[in-house]
Amino acid sequence: MADQPPIVVLISADPRVSHRANEAMRIGLGVTAGDNEVVFVLRGAAAHLLDADTDDLVDGDDIAKFRAVLRDLDVPFHVEAAAVSPTPDWNADGHRVVPVTAAHVAELVRRARRVLVF
Repeated sequence: MADQPPIVVLISADPRVSHRANEAMRIGLGVTAGDNEVVFVLRGAAAHLLDADTDDLVDGDDIAKFRAVLRDLDVPFHVEAAAVSPTPDWNADGHRVVPVTAAHVAELVRRARRVLVF
């Protein structure tokens, strides 16, 4: 893994209105099954993927399952700093979150081996 740049999964789709955010997590999780470093980046409304209550999310049950596996694999979510919610029910499962700026997101994308954008 360390020999190759990471694969970035950049998600900006709103999981409250689109299935694309769920599909992005599913695909990214599949890529982690290989010998690949995967960096998940959540921009804007995609940060709702970490909401405690998944009932308001499209494909919420699947999202909860994928999140649990990613947490068990200790895969962090790089979340746009402005999208990090101060509410106590956000990220209630305790996923590792790395707040990032737009410049940091651009750098992650620039040095990635592949980028999947949703």
